Amino acid sequence: MSNKKAEKKNRKAYSKQTLAIFWKQAMELKGLFFLMIASIVTISILDIITPIYMKKFLDSLSGGFSVSAALGIIVVIAVLKGISWLLWRVSDFSIVHFESFSMSKLMDKCFAYLHKHSSGFFADNFSGALVKRVRSFSRAFEAIMDNLIYEVVPMIVTIISAVIVLWDVSYVISVVILVWIVFYMFISIAFSRFKLKYDLELSETESETSGVLADTVSNYATIKLFNGYKRETGLFAKMNEAVRRLRKTSWGLGTAFNGIQALLFTVLEVGLLVYAVRLYAAGNFSIGSFVLLQSYISLIFHRIWSFYRVIRSYYENIAEANEMTEILLTPHEIKDAEEAKDLVVDHGTITFKNVGFKYKNGADVISNLSFEIRPKERVAFIGPSGAGKSTIVKLLLRSFDVTSGEIDIDNQDISQVTQESLWKNVAYVPQDPSLFHRSLMDNIRYGMPEATDEQVIEASKLARCHEFIANFTEGYDTKVGERGVKLSGGERQRVAIARAILKDAPILILDEATSALDSESEVLIQEALENLMKRKTVIIIAHRLSTIKKMDRIIAIKDGGIVEQGTHKELMEFGGLYKSLYEIQSEGFSA
Repeated sequence: MSNKKAEKKNRKAYSKQTLAIFWKQAMELKGLFFLMIASIVTISILDIITPIYMKKFLDSLSGGFSVSAALGIIVVIAVLKGISWLLWRVSDFSIVHFESFSMSKLMDKCFAYLHKHSSGFFADNFSGALVKRVRSFSRAFEAIMDNLIYEVVPMIVTIISAVIVLWDVSYVISVVILVWIVFYMFISIAFSRFKLKYDLELSETESETSGVLADTVSNYATIKLFNGYKRETGLFAKMNEAVRRLRKTSWGLGTAFNGIQALLFTVLEVGLLVYAVRLYAAGNFSIGSFVLLQSYISLIFHRIWSFYRVIRSYYENIAEANEMTEILLTPHEIKDAEEAKDLVVDHGTITFKNVGFKYKNGADVISNLSFEIRPKERVAFIGPSGAGKSTIVKLLLRSFDVTSGEIDIDNQDISQVTQESLWKNVAYVPQDPSLFHRSLMDNIRYGMPEATDEQVIEASKLARCHEFIANFTEGYDTKVGERGVKLSGGERQRVAIARAILKDAPILILDEATSALDSESEVLIQEALENLMKRKTVIIIAHRLSTIKKMDRIIAIKDGGIVEQGTHKELMEFGGLYKSLYEIQSEGFSA
């Protein structure tokens, strides 16, 4: 029960924050915003004034008819209609610019904040669900603004103006309409709040379903090769069925309320007409008054009929937007210090000082780890899976922050420098590089955006990927597909290495960068890597120990700590973990 209360409280908080974000965005074009409001208010008032002249016109027909007076009234009506038409055009063109600008800015805000989240955040969230949240946020702004401008403001102005005008015709009719409207709105709001829990559940389930869909699309090859088609279609069908049931419930409730409000409208309209007939019979109501009353009833019904849809749309859209607001209100796990300075790398010394790290679940990964990598030194980290090798790299790149201790580069604590300057000084080639669904030229140039085509091609030649790129029909303009799926694993790694060569950062990290290369490709690239590493401080995470025999130093990691270190020759003579792993692999190679 307490969890539900906490969840409800959080949702209310998110709704307030969502509206605060939307209002702040709207105020960036406040002149245009208030111009739209003023235009709609004036249009709504003109809609109330026009029937008054129609009443006068009909009353003149039933009384002493005057052609000139009738034509004069028609001219006034035409002028009112013309002004209304002009104001509608002003409002429509204004909202086009206002909403397109605001939605673009909100998308920018979401994109910028989302990508500042840590690696752990993205590991915990489906990419498809995150994309849906970003898109839904800007679309919710559009829907809420449309309802405000075109529904809420006209409804308020119409009701107030109609009640005031009808008061002069019959205060009883005016009071009845006012009481009926209050009663109707109370029911609408109560019903919408009742329906909200179903809308929220529907939104959350749709997000989960979108996430599963995106996950299966990304892993289509695994599904095929492990005969997962029936399992995945069954899982998706099950989740989609949950969406269907919730959608049916939500839409069914809406349909039921439509019937209720239609009945309420009928009762009010018939009751007022009966009362008006009695007034007419008593000589207190004119023919024109009938037209005025019917016009206002129709106008009020038109506005009120939209009220439930407005409330429903508001709750649905605010529920959708709250999912993104939750992300915007979630503090970034890894943030720059308040007075963070840019990292300056003159030598490239890397120092771990009593570093400890544990995940949120409390499991220790690294404990009291200390070592120093000298300028231009080439160091390889080896060890069994789960020893902490990749964690060392993640901590150095600040994908995670250390739990204890300190990491320095040239005597500068990396937690006290800007993340951008840290990443600028590090070139990283992961074990499984991911490429953008862009051209090969764009993917390689990502290492240095200002690079010329010639520089990109030169880096590609050093990485030994120019040859296979040249064989493509479109050459460097070839699109590589999502995450680079159109390339082989070895081709993707060579493109990633070319990107790192082009970046030319003083610190180079190779996370088993040649693991996906065949023997021929590995031989081709070794010379390029040797030339690249001579000018840099290098960290290599190695599983294939045959590739690191020439490193200046090899550090063996086990259970998050250093168990031995030295050159290949020294460690083989020592006869510890490194020798054991090397001999196991050597036997595998010889076999």
